[in-house]
Amino acid sequence: VQLQASGGGLVQAGGSLRLSCAASAPTFYGMGWFRQAPGKEREFAAAISWNGGSTYYADSVEGRFTISRDNAKNTVYLQMNSLKPEDTAVYYCAAMGKGYSGSSYYADYAYEYWGQGTQVTVSS
Repeated sequence: VQLQASGGGLVQAGGSLRLSCAASAPTFYGMGWFRQAPGKEREFAAAISWNGGSTYYADSVEGRFTISRDNAKNTVYLQMNSLKPEDTAVYYCAAMGKGYSGSSYYADYAYEYWGQGTQVTVSS
C-alpha cells in the first residue's frame, strides 16, 4: 500500500488546514497521523479505527484536530483548527498492520505503511 499525504502549507496561528492521505489500495485496519518537528522525535497526533468508530488523539491536539476517513475513497483526513506555532511539523500518515488494537494506535511500531509527509508551518 502506498500513501500520499497532501494539504500542508503555511497558515497563521488560529487558522485551519485539512490534510488528506490517499491510499493506493483499501486499508482494512487503523490509520494514523504522526508529526515530527525540527529537532524533535516523531510523535503521535491522531488515529482512527478501520470503520471510523473509534478515534484517538494526543493530548496536545485533542479538541482542535479531527481525524476521519472515507473508505470508499481510501482516504483519511485530518482537520486541524485553532493551529498554534507548536503544531509546525512534517505530518505523516500511516496505515496500521494486522493484529493491533487499543493502545497500539498511539505507537509507531504498529504502523506498517508510511506516507512521504507534508509540511505544516504555523506562523505567530
